[in-house]
Amino acid sequence: MSAADALRRMMIGEVRSFFHDAAKGDGPVMRSDDALLPRDSIAWRVHGDVMGMMIGGVSALLLQMLHPAALAGVWDFSNFRQDMHGRLRRTAGFIAVTTYAERARAEAAIARVRGIHAQVAGTLPDGTPYRADDPHLLAWVHAAESLSFLRAWQRYGDPRISTADQDAYFAEVAYVSRALGADPVPKTRADMEALLDIYRPELRADARRAEVARLVLRQPPQKLALAPVQALVMQAAVDLLPDWARDMHGLRVLRLTQPAFRGAARGIAGTLRWAFATPAQG
Repeated sequence: MSAADALRRMMIGEVRSFFHDAAKGDGPVMRSDDALLPRDSIAWRVHGDVMGMMIGGVSALLLQMLHPAALAGVWDFSNFRQDMHGRLRRTAGFIAVTTYAERARAEAAIARVRGIHAQVAGTLPDGTPYRADDPHLLAWVHAAESLSFLRAWQRYGDPRISTADQDAYFAEVAYVSRALGADPVPKTRADMEALLDIYRPELRADARRAEVARLVLRQPPQKLALAPVQALVMQAAVDLLPDWARDMHGLRVLRLTQPAFRGAARGIAGTLRWAFATPAQG
């Protein structure tokens, strides 16, 4: 085995151990020609970029929790305090299955999540009732998530992605969100950005939001060796937020450090693409 192949194997193993719990029989999703989205889709490209999805995923979570109802569902029904990494891992798994797995498996995953959402309901601190299967709330979650993933891809994957390809991405991922019950689900970048703005009067920055954000950004790494990469992901995720969302969180990005951490994140993203592009031999 060559040194390059050994490096590939090591990197692939580290990534898979981060996203998959081998003790529970969890493994990588095999890419299928019978997936919900075709192999030549923009979503396959965006969702296959490991570093971009980690950065976009954390940024999406920080954005989503600014909505009181989205935060309440996590606060009241999730074990995020004990297993934040597990929550992030399950979200990544759902995205992988609904992007790449055979259609039957993807549809089953969607049905399973719908069943979970149907059981999540409660009352906000101000007495307002909420339900996780509320189409309006699901639309917010989808908007925050899909915009964050595309922004991460645009910054760390393909800065020259065309407007047409950006619109194609939102049209592609709309299927899963509609299947989950979200409404409305825009199919263009401009309409999705406009939808995000519509939600801004509903957003709040309170003590519960601050606690969840702290747990997300300061969670201990699974392995000490991964601490620098995790710190970089967190820094890049905060940087990826819209300015107004970052202000609501009370988070800052030092302009003097931006070129350094963005460059480092691009370097890691490119190295991971290299590792996964050609399977190791031997």
